[in-house]
This record gives sequence, C-alpha cells and structure tokens, in this order.
Amino acid sequence: MTWNRKIYFLSMLMALLALFACGSADGDDGEKQKGMPPHYDLSKPERFTMPETLLEISGISFPKGRNDTVYAIQDEEGKLFRLAWGAKKQYHAKFAKGGDYEDVSIANNKVYILKSSGSIYVIDFGDAVYEEIDSTTEWKGLLPKGEYEGLFAEEATNKLYVLCKNCETDENKDFVTGYILQGGDSVYQTGSFTIDVQSIKPFTGKVKRGFRPSALTKNPITGEWFILSAVNKLLVITDGEWKVKGAYHLDGNMFNQPEGIAFDAEGNMYISNEGDDLSAGNILKFKRKEK
Repeated sequence: MTWNRKIYFLSMLMALLALFACGSADGDDGEKQKGMPPHYDLSKPERFTMPETLLEISGISFPKGRNDTVYAIQDEEGKLFRLAWGAKKQYHAKFAKGGDYEDVSIANNKVYILKSSGSIYVIDFGDAVYEEIDSTTEWKGLLPKGEYEGLFAEEATNKLYVLCKNCETDENKDFVTGYILQGGDSVYQTGSFTIDVQSIKPFTGKVKRGFRPSALTKNPITGEWFILSAVNKLLVITDGEWKVKGAYHLDGNMFNQPEGIAFDAEGNMYISNEGDDLSAGNILKFKRKEK
C-alpha cells in the first residue's frame, strides 16, 4: 500500500470515528431537547379540558393520591373546585372572598390553599362538600413578604413546603428560597431550604429572568421534587435534598401556562395549564412508564 493510500484510509477512519462520536453526543442532547424526564413522555398526554369556571386554573391536588376526583383552585375566586376525572360537571365550596389563590394541597384530612401573598388557608377536608365553608382558618405573616405560587403538603410528615416565586431574599437570582411549615390545626414555620439556580443552567442554558417557580410536588415513587416554572417553561427535578438532577423545557404549544402539578398514588404526573382567549384551561396526564 502506497503512503498516499495509507494517509487516505487513515483520514477516512478518523472521519468515521468523529462521526460516530458526534452521533452519540447528538443522541444524548436530543433526549434533553425532547424534554423527556425519566419515566414520562411529555409529548403524549391524556388531556382533560376544564370548564369555563376553571379557565384560570392555578393549582391541583389528589387526596391520598386517589385520582378519581381532582381538587382545584383558580386565581380569582375563593372557591375550592372538585371534578370527577374526565367529567365537565364541577362542584365548588366557597372558603374565602375573592383573591389571588395560587396552589392547593391536601394531606391528613386538611386542605391547604396558598395565596400569592404567602397567607395559607386551612379547611377541614370533610367540609369541602358544602357550598359555603364557615370554618376556614387563615394564617398570615408566616412567610417573608414576597410572591408565592408553590405549595405541597406531605401526608407522611404533615409538613408544608412553600416556594417563593419573587422575593427580596432572592434578588441576586442565584437561588430560590423555600420554607417548611408544620401543618395541622396550628400552622407555623419550622425551617427553610434553597434551590441553586446556577445548577439548573447546565441542563438548560441561561435561565432568563431568574427561576420563577409556579408549583411543586413530590414524586411518591422516587421521592424526588418536581418543580414547575410557567415563566421559564421549565420542569425541574431535584433529589430529596433539593439538589438539581435535571431540567426540561416544556413545549409552549402544549403547555400554555403550567401553574399546577400533582401525582397520583401510581406515580402518574398531572400538570394543569391556565387557558386564554384562544384555549381553555386543562390538565395533562402523563402516565408513568418503566424504562
């Protein structure tokens, strides 16, 4: 074999190796770009279109993970809604006057509702069947001044977890602060935690306008935290200690304004979206699948 032919074959071999390496890298990046967290295909949901009363649905919850009935709130009226899955007929219980209500979570026979100001409303779950609730307790001043949208009540510990969307403590945008409260008849703060925004960037690139969480919940199968940001169109997953494990872009054509997230007992994931002049509010169900 001549020297020129050796050079030719060597260059071809190097080109093939480079192409193979590039293809493998593209495959990994492609999974990120598709926005597919482990066990969930975000491109194939089951869609539950909301009635007009829940056009601006802002939070959802399932008591003890039972998915036969969805409990929801919207961010204008002080009403707790309940719907059978897939049924348009809805019922509601009025718990307070109109206001900016952002999230709802149910645990240990209590319904917890978060107002954007950080106030938390507590209702006995058994009272949710009445049209008017006169036993609502409002807890004010538990959290620093700011704008709050994410609340999760944990059945096992009776703890409440609240994430700040826009607070003075987070002005440098390097982290987002959350607070832990004791749930029950008396609600009080017991601790805090932070999420490092810088650790989201390796998965998504620059986080524009800072990270602004709109909802959070805990996956009952893995114990991981799933956190939504409607502003950033992101789903962020952390471990139990709030260390970021992944971040996934949400397709704006499917996720109009993702404001609520919950799991059922089987680990299926539900994300609620506010509607607008062109589309109704909805809840998207993503069935858990094995790898």
